[in-house]
Order: sequence, then C-alpha cells, then structure tokens
Amino acid sequence: MPSHKGPVVAQGSGAPASNRETDTVELAELGPLLEEKGKPGIAVPAKAEAEQASPVPQEEEEEEEREEEEEEKGEEQMRVLTLPLQAYRAMEKMEEFVYKVWEGRWRVIPYSVLPDWLKDNDYLLDGHRPPMPSFRACFRSIFRIHTETGNIWTHLLGFVLFLFLGILTLLRPNMYFMAPLQEKVVFGMFFLSTVLCLSFSWLFHTVYCHSEKVSQTFSKLDYSGIAILIMGSFVPWLYYSFYCSPQSRLIYLSIICVLGISAIIVAQWDRFAMPQHRQTRAGVFLGLGLSGVVPTMHFTISEGFVKATTVGQMGWFFLMAVMYITGAGLFAARIPERFCPGKFDIWFQSHQIFHVLVVAAAFVHFYGVFNLQEFRYSLKGSCTDDSLL
Repeated sequence: MPSHKGPVVAQGSGAPASNRETDTVELAELGPLLEEKGKPGIAVPAKAEAEQASPVPQEEEEEEEREEEEEEKGEEQMRVLTLPLQAYRAMEKMEEFVYKVWEGRWRVIPYSVLPDWLKDNDYLLDGHRPPMPSFRACFRSIFRIHTETGNIWTHLLGFVLFLFLGILTLLRPNMYFMAPLQEKVVFGMFFLSTVLCLSFSWLFHTVYCHSEKVSQTFSKLDYSGIAILIMGSFVPWLYYSFYCSPQSRLIYLSIICVLGISAIIVAQWDRFAMPQHRQTRAGVFLGLGLSGVVPTMHFTISEGFVKATTVGQMGWFFLMAVMYITGAGLFAARIPERFCPGKFDIWFQSHQIFHVLVVAAAFVHFYGVFNLQEFRYSLKGSCTDDSLL
C-alpha cells in the first residue's frame, strides 16, 4: 500500500508544478509586450506601484520649487520697493541739508572732515565752511565768521575802493590831461585790471565751497585776474616812463602782454589750483611781475638813479614790488600759520596778509603813476633833453 500511493502522489504533484513553471516563463516573456500594450501581467503591478509611488516626491519637489520661486519673487519685490524707499530717504536728508544751508543754519567744520576738493591749507585746523550747494547760502556766508571771511572782505573792500578811485580819475576834467583820450584809456586799463582781479578774488573765496566744478571755474578766474592785474599795472607806468621813447614802450608792452597771456593759459590747467602746486603758482606770478626788472633797469640807467627815484617815482614802484614779493612769499610758505597750526584759522593767516599787501601795492602803484602823470602834465608833453624818456 504504501508503495502504491507514493508514485501516485508524486505524479499528481509533479504535473501541476511543471505547468506552473511553464506559465511563469511564458508570462515573463510576454511581460514587455503586455507593458507596451498596457495589459496587466505579472511584471505590471510592480511597475505600476512604482509609478504610482513616484509622483508623490515629484509633487513635493515641484511645490518646494514653486515656494522658492515665490520667495525669490517676494525678495525681488521687496528690493524693488526698498531701493526707491532708500533713495527717497536720501533725498529727504539732502533736502533737509539744503534747506538748512539755504536758511543759513550751518556750522563750521574742522579741516579733517572736509572733502578733498575743499582741502587747501592743512595748517588751518578749524572754522571751515561745509560744502554748500546753494549760491544764496554762499553769499550769505560773507556775513559769517569762518576761514574765508578775511579773504573775502579784504578784496571786496579793495574792489569798492578801486572802483571809486577809477570813477573819480576817469571823470576828471580833460584840462588835467595832455592827451585826455589816450591817458584816460591808459588809466582805465589799470583800473579795469585791478577791479577784475579783486572781484574775481572775492567771488572765488565766496563761492568756492559751492561744488567742485564751481570751485575749479572760479579758481581759474582768480588766477587769471592776478595775471591781468600785473599786465594792467605795467600799462600806465610804461606809458609815462617811456613817454618820449614809443618804440621801447611798444616792445616792453608787447613782451609783458605775451608773458601775461601765457600765465593765463597756464592758469587754465586743472592741476594748477591744487595745494601741491602752491609754490608753482607763486613762482609763475612772481616771475611775471619780475619781468619788469628789465624796463626798470633800462629806465634807471638812462635817467640816473637820483632822477629815476625822485621824478621817475621809482621809490614807490620799488615799494610796490617789495609788497607783492613779500605777499607771494608768505602765501607760498604759509607763514605764520605754519609755525602755529590752529592759531590763525580765522584771522591773520598768510592768504589774508597776501590780500592786504596786494591791495596796498596796487594803491602805491596808482599813487606813483598819478605823480608821473602830473609830472608829464607839468612839462606840457615836451621831450627836451632834461625831461624823462
């Protein structure tokens, strides 16, 4: 019995196992085809589950990306909103500053906080005007106390003085002149050069704190005015000193005009006004003024020292030269503030002394020329052996 049942069981159980294995192989071979056609098979459920499971993290990633994009957009919008706000606040502060300047409610500041284009003399430690982008505020600062107060008023008052003297001289009756038209033109050139120099100077010291561009423009006018003053000062002196030598007079006038125009051209150089070129500026104008040594020696040798210093008024012209040279030297060396920094911030600084000496020298020059004119008038314009050139 046992031996009979055994084979039966083996046969019955063996046939189904082999059938199942064959079905599995066939389905496995048909799996790709079933997947392509979208029919269910044995391999399909696994892939379907994977595909169903995969969208979940993809959706989460997409949502995260969308959130990041929205955050970036929000930050960009905030930046876009913040920039105009910052600009608006900056404009408000600027308007407030300009309003304070406009109303004259500014305070002097130390040299250390000045912008570079306002830094000129590092021995003046305090009392400087801040940058004031308002011409009204600049002109109102004339009546305030600061480092430029003395520089402004010395040449402003000098401007008024020579304007008054010029008007009086040109309005003198013609009977006091040998050749009224020529002589009034000669005096007019002197007064015009002096008035231009002094007016350019006080205007520059008034508005140079307005802005860098305005400072550069008026500094060029200021230095050009110095050259104009030197040229204009030579005209009446050469006219009366070489009254009877028109050829020599023309030569010297031509030379001084060429040198003066050259100095004006050099003054247009942007770096000419920089503090490191202070000695260069003084040297240019000092050399221009000293060019008068040649006609002076010519005059002195021809007329003799005594006659040149008395009738020829050379004593006054020598004093004028000493004043100009002293002023230029003090300006270039920045004396006295060099020896006591901070002690001459407001008054008695080198630039103010230079201004006073310029006005005084111009007045001395006018006095000497006026005496020369009266001497020529006393001779009735004659050129005798005893007269001057």
